[in-house]
Amino acid sequence: MTAKVDHRGLAEPDAEAPKIATVDGTTAEFDAAELSPRQINLELRRLLYTEGLTEVTVRNPGARHSIAVGLLTRCRITIDGSLGYFGVGLIDGPEVHITGRVGWSVAENMMSGVVVIDKNAGSLTGAALRGGDLVIRGHVGARTGIDQKGGTIIVGGNAGSMTGFMMQRGRQIICGNAGHGLGDSMYDGEIYVAGEVASLGVDCVEVEFGESDQELIDRKFGIYGMAKPDRFRKFTCGRKLWNYDNLEPNERKLVL
Repeated sequence: MTAKVDHRGLAEPDAEAPKIATVDGTTAEFDAAELSPRQINLELRRLLYTEGLTEVTVRNPGARHSIAVGLLTRCRITIDGSLGYFGVGLIDGPEVHITGRVGWSVAENMMSGVVVIDKNAGSLTGAALRGGDLVIRGHVGARTGIDQKGGTIIVGGNAGSMTGFMMQRGRQIICGNAGHGLGDSMYDGEIYVAGEVASLGVDCVEVEFGESDQELIDRKFGIYGMAKPDRFRKFTCGRKLWNYDNLEPNERKLVL
């Protein structure tokens, strides 16, 4: 049977939605311990779209994959526990608070909104992020912000190798150390690191840290109530790869 779709081209809630949430005015909560990922997502969509609620809490998510994805409305979602892979991806507008850990590719392709993670995140955190704020209070794995196109990623701890790989726009603020290949092949954007950098990637260079950079960091850390390191270094694109295709073969070797 073909699922019905709404005017946004998204599947409408159907009979598989559990409809077990406890609703209080414009808020609701439900226990996801015995639900499948599909059922969790259907219940979220029913509460937010059909019931028109603005605040939902999901208890016991059990590190399931692909939870709270594709939500395109302004709302607040609390996920009380940990998520698996591809959590809260493809969202546009929600403010999400995750009290536990998350696996690979959290907030992939987020358009706008806020995602705050209280503990650690896996690799590919914020892949292809386009807008909004993604805040990880703990550590992150490799390739954080790969192909990032906008928005801000804040990491309270360390970041793994190839952080900012092929970054196109946006900002990353790392309070701890960064692994090898920081900013490799980045095209634009800024990366701020408070700790040690194992090595810089191709065409990533350190530049002067200015007043506008300090203002950005002060404002962001004030919003999320995070302790701010005393000093950051700033890295951006050296622009040697911008015209890579036009270089002669011997010149390409020098760039790389």
